[in-house]
Amino acid sequence: MSVLWPSVSVMSDPLTLPAEQETAPEKPPRRPALSPSRASDFKQCPLLYRFRAVDRIPEIPTQAQVRGTVVHAVLERLFGLPAAERVPDRAHELVAPVWDELSAESPELAELFAEGAELPFDGWLESVARMVDNYFELEDPRRLEPEACEQLVETELDSGVLLRGYVDRLDVGRGGELRVVDYKTGTAPREIFEAKALFQMKFYALVLWRLRGEVPKQLRLMYLTDKQSLSYAPDEAELRRFERTLDAIWTAIMRAAKTGDFRANPGRFCDWCDHKQRCPAFGGEPPEYPGWPEPAASEESTLDRSDQ
Repeated sequence: MSVLWPSVSVMSDPLTLPAEQETAPEKPPRRPALSPSRASDFKQCPLLYRFRAVDRIPEIPTQAQVRGTVVHAVLERLFGLPAAERVPDRAHELVAPVWDELSAESPELAELFAEGAELPFDGWLESVARMVDNYFELEDPRRLEPEACEQLVETELDSGVLLRGYVDRLDVGRGGELRVVDYKTGTAPREIFEAKALFQMKFYALVLWRLRGEVPKQLRLMYLTDKQSLSYAPDEAELRRFERTLDAIWTAIMRAAKTGDFRANPGRFCDWCDHKQRCPAFGGEPPEYPGWPEPAASEESTLDRSDQ
């Protein structure tokens, strides 16, 4: 039986505070949490997790990563428009403002298009436009009214592990059924990459189940490069097993955090790692362990949330 996804929004407007209450008290720092990207990092290579979540060593983004960030932002803004305006031409008009804002925040991104770059800037913009056009071949956004786009979700498991992540899009059916949608700007994955993508989606499904008491009806991955969609229906027993997996990952992270013993795990992805030169598996030397960061270790960056 198919689920109908209505064109009725259940989003509510934020409260407007009186003028004397507009200045909110400073929020206490958030404690360390586990995000989908950081959990995946630790599974792949504990030392990579340390470089990203503990040392916070900056990484140079690729053109593909920045394209993903722009496409995600365009689609988020597209759903902020009235339904009738969610057409390809209007979406294309959003690309330049999104890029202007991103490049103003991070001027170093201009270096990605220096002479000898994989794509010149105009060619890269064309690739962004193709992704946007491909999205419209997968669904008609005029027929949808998501409950949320790029929404921060977090919950604490019974074990005390705090989970935190950003959902690209959350749809709610007429009967209250939940659908989690994630945009990918890479190609539909081979088996190993599909497992990584489903890990991320199960993470969101678990958080939403714990928050709402309902297992999402569908997890949908939309691959914009080759215009394919992959759908998966989780069940409660599977999410309970996945919860135990996350508990085990966090336990291992905490064990390593006490001593700084985040070990390298060389593999097929090492040639693309920004940290290869400081990895002991390749003759490098990591910086001195700074100790476990407080607060907010393991948060996802903007680039993480538009992971290909």
